[in-house]
Amino acid sequence: MTQLVVLQHPSEVEHKKNSVRVLSLVVAETQVYVGESEADFNGLREHLTACNKPIYLVYPSEQSVSVEQQPINPDCVLLLLDGTWRKAFKMLQLNPWLTQYPAVHLAEGYESRYRIRKSSRSDSLSTLEACAYMLSALEPRLDVQPLMTAFDAMVELRIKAMPSTVQARYQNSNKPNCETK
Repeated sequence: MTQLVVLQHPSEVEHKKNSVRVLSLVVAETQVYVGESEADFNGLREHLTACNKPIYLVYPSEQSVSVEQQPINPDCVLLLLDGTWRKAFKMLQLNPWLTQYPAVHLAEGYESRYRIRKSSRSDSLSTLEACAYMLSALEPRLDVQPLMTAFDAMVELRIKAMPSTVQARYQNSNKPNCETK
């Protein structure tokens, strides 16, 4: 069984659009470590050192491999960085110990359903979406729809909490389709 470990930037914890909060509610075994610097993750490092499963860092880079192209045993640990691209990159720079783990990424073509978030990158996914798509790629028989349903509900609640003039902008955007790749 795939174990999810999220390294969450402190600025994301109280964010209203925090997808890790929803992820943790749906997948109760998700482990979340909040921090930015190496010292913030000492407990996690000890846990990983004692771990007897393969560990992968989910982070697209020149060294990472597509999880769809290279078979990976689903009985593994996935490390995910939660924050903006800039914050996630900074966390990676401040935690060089993460580079000891093979990096994996999703193939292109996954579309985000996170209509309320702005990103300059076309491959941007929320942490929850990245987890769901990773789990789906690793364990094709696993039903990730409950994750996506909870995520869509969070997005709709956030839209409903917006002023009506702002809501119109999001209501007119394309509705997400409920299929994962």
